[in-house]
Amino acid sequence: MSRAFLFVLDSFGIGGAPDAKAFGDEGSNTFGHIIEACAAGHGDKAGLRSGPLKLPNLGALGLLHAANLAAELPLSAQEPEPVGLWGAAEEVSNGKDTPSGHWEIAGVPVTFNWGYFPQTIPTFPDNLVADAVRRAALPGILGNKHASGTEIIEEHGEEHIKTGKPIFYTSTDSVIQIAAHETYFGLDRLYELCRIVRELVDPLNIGRVIARPFVGETRETFNRTGNRRDYSVPPPEPTLLDRLTQAGRTVIAIGKIGDIYAHQGVSQVRKANGNMALFDETLIAMDDAQDGDLVFTNFVDFDMLYGHRRDVPGYAAALEAFDRRLPEALAKLRQGDLLVLTADHGCDPTYKGTDHTRERVPVLCFGPDLPRGSFGIRPTFADIGETVAAHLGIAPGLHGKSFLKGTGDRSPDA
Repeated sequence: MSRAFLFVLDSFGIGGAPDAKAFGDEGSNTFGHIIEACAAGHGDKAGLRSGPLKLPNLGALGLLHAANLAAELPLSAQEPEPVGLWGAAEEVSNGKDTPSGHWEIAGVPVTFNWGYFPQTIPTFPDNLVADAVRRAALPGILGNKHASGTEIIEEHGEEHIKTGKPIFYTSTDSVIQIAAHETYFGLDRLYELCRIVRELVDPLNIGRVIARPFVGETRETFNRTGNRRDYSVPPPEPTLLDRLTQAGRTVIAIGKIGDIYAHQGVSQVRKANGNMALFDETLIAMDDAQDGDLVFTNFVDFDMLYGHRRDVPGYAAALEAFDRRLPEALAKLRQGDLLVLTADHGCDPTYKGTDHTRERVPVLCFGPDLPRGSFGIRPTFADIGETVAAHLGIAPGLHGKSFLKGTGDRSPDA
């Protein structure tokens, strides 16, 4: 036992999900289609990046091998064998949203059905809107439809500033998002509004209420800030995080991890805005972590800024930037440490619409004394959490199986 580090590259799917068709996502492959787009020149953007996708460090950990395993991505004959343990995992949860993926990673698949809002305008029930307006003393709301967050702020931001009406919108996820100006509406007031709405949607089984603060004076200058906050329902069972904190370990949650788990099982929350700032904060947490601790980071930009916006060059550039910094994290690993890189779902930037996509995810593991090899395709994301649990020497949970043969036995179990 030493320490564990769990990095989620939010939305970085690798295709091949056997139930993709049931979710309307047949043929989606976030990684594979980014590779194809970059090879064809569609990943080029002046001043940002150009040429084929270059991920040498993720490749060394087995990314291309995992993608080939998941969806038959062609491998070069010269591709070297990975330096660690690698494989892929498929999701069994009923949803392809952020909480479902993260909870399953932490050992608790979502076996119930979330509530969703219809593709109508207005979208939200009249009584829900009326109760929110009354309880939060609002002059009304704007939006009230399915929309892109950036587009609906551009559409209604100026009217929001003039009227004080917050902007309500949703997506195909189980979510209500509420956008409001940090200065004119107030950040604390937005958070309190979201707490009220969280209570109101509990009977509807809505997964998250998300505060989306922004700044700026005109539609051309509006910009969402890093003060987002998610109000999630708690997981239905104790997760890996709960089991670790109950055992006296420290769980350091970087980025939106604390919000995703409704702050259950979290010892410390460390916020940052943007992948590179999140990486900086993660490196500090790696120095702070003690024997038996977990550092858990969500790198949100892949999903929020590039996947949902169907921005192939942006996604590719973000992957390359992450890859360049990966050696900094690897250099901080000590004997006995375990680093796991994975994802919570897909969000193929070449696919139709702007929704998440149902895909298998890579599972790349490295530690100074970890062997090389493949553990194949795991039948549930819960195997990831159970591997971390076994590594850190706590009792197994109810779902999933470690892909290390057992605590203290560091050989792969395929």
